[in-house]
Amino acid sequence: MTSAAAPDPYPGHLDAGAEHRVPRLRTPRTSGISRRGLLRWGVLGGGSLALGGPLAGCAGPTGLPGPGTLTLGLTRSLVSLDNKLNQFDAAVTVQRAVRQALTMLGPGLKPRLILADRFEMTEPTAWTVRLRKGVRYADGSPVTVEDVATALRMYGKVNGSFLLSLFPELPEVEKTGDPRTFRLRTERPVPILDRLMANIHITPAAANEPEELQSGLGSGPYRVARANSGAGEYTLARNPRYWGPKPRLETVRVRYVPEESSRVVALRSGELDVVDTLSPDAAEQLTELPGVALERGEGARFCQLFYNFRKPKDHPLSDPRVRQGLAYAIDGEALLRDVLADSASPALGVVPTALDGAVETGSYPHDPARARELLRRYGADGLKLVFIWESGEFAGDASVMEAVADMLGDVGVGVTLKQFQPGGDILKWRQGRGGDWDVIGNGFPSPTGLALTCLQGMYAGTEEKERTREAFMGYVFPEIADAIEEASVEVDHAERNRKLAAVQQAVWDTWPALWAFVPNTLLARRTRVRDIGLLPTNSYDITAVRLEG
Repeated sequence: MTSAAAPDPYPGHLDAGAEHRVPRLRTPRTSGISRRGLLRWGVLGGGSLALGGPLAGCAGPTGLPGPGTLTLGLTRSLVSLDNKLNQFDAAVTVQRAVRQALTMLGPGLKPRLILADRFEMTEPTAWTVRLRKGVRYADGSPVTVEDVATALRMYGKVNGSFLLSLFPELPEVEKTGDPRTFRLRTERPVPILDRLMANIHITPAAANEPEELQSGLGSGPYRVARANSGAGEYTLARNPRYWGPKPRLETVRVRYVPEESSRVVALRSGELDVVDTLSPDAAEQLTELPGVALERGEGARFCQLFYNFRKPKDHPLSDPRVRQGLAYAIDGEALLRDVLADSASPALGVVPTALDGAVETGSYPHDPARARELLRRYGADGLKLVFIWESGEFAGDASVMEAVADMLGDVGVGVTLKQFQPGGDILKWRQGRGGDWDVIGNGFPSPTGLALTCLQGMYAGTEEKERTREAFMGYVFPEIADAIEEASVEVDHAERNRKLAAVQQAVWDTWPALWAFVPNTLLARRTRVRDIGLLPTNSYDITAVRLEG
């Protein structure tokens, strides 16, 4: 296994081909969504996108950014600069400017060396890592092997962590005679550890703890000059002790602006430089606007209306035939075209097909008559469902959920919608500790560029994980979990992907989601902002950004 600085250790992308690919199911043509429906769902009526609305929803200081200051307007509140529990895309972009990892994913979602200058699989169950010479924190203290060991222990103690779900097991740090060199040891092979460790941000050991860290000491190109975590407001200043190339920007300001209309107004006026996670309608409003440019690309985030798998055995949703029947009620083609305005692609599998190792397993055909038939046959007609989601989970989330509720109503299924604000208690609900629900609107990122980690995070639940509510929405199928684990320790890239192809078909056959899609990456920027380099993960490297004018 080569180091992350060498050519990609996982060359090629397995052709799903005739051996693994399931033919796409043909989707009947539909008349689409009526204008009346669009108005009801708030897509065309102006509701949340009235561009003339006040800027009262903007948090933080007002005024145009200075010539060396980049101002970001975030859709969701950045409650800390620690990524143990906050891993949404824009947050990671900011967090990596302050705290760094041993590696990171760059263009092409290939691993790059950051705090390490060597990261090599030297044994089936060990990677040899060497810290880069001279890496230091903003206070001048050196980054040490003990800091890495402590970071891994602290991440391991976080309950409900998305990042932990990606690791087959957390490695242990094994010291060597060289103070900069260590081994990451596991019980079984973890052949993608160089990619996984890109998500473990390193903090001085003495200041680290399992809880989200409110202080911002890190080794990155920026230090925290001012912070108001309650308002999601931060000012980052250039780190004069940064060990790497001098960053181009003097200051980065971060503001939480919950209302999309306010974000759009602030971008148009020049008060904000970059806005993330735009709805399709907002993007259309900004298209060809002087001084504003849109960044678009293929996405690697999987958005789905996932079922609650913690239902008792006699509940209709415990029957995969009922789950499939409900899916027939959803006109995904119309949702993509009329609600999401072609800003997303249909899901053709259980992970984004752009990921290395992903295969197509099927599609979501729209057939309301079939939906009614299956629901009636299996005793689920007149079903009442509760949908939950967090605002900002994906662009246009409320419009999508309202449209889906209407579609289910057309086949006799009642839906109650429950929307959570960012920073609320949806995590407790996700874990089955807050209240009962049936379907969750959820976005699952792909921080490694590999199908394996998505499968690991969503579908590798076990009874042991479920006891601590770490199984994804209660999804526990032992044979599937065992198959994912078997693939996760396979060192041979092609053989691992062959095993994953079979796993993905098995997952599809359980009908885990009511509907799913893959949004494109999309952000808006002032034209003075250059070299953003938006990645499929919907994040970018702030150190590469420069300003003109």
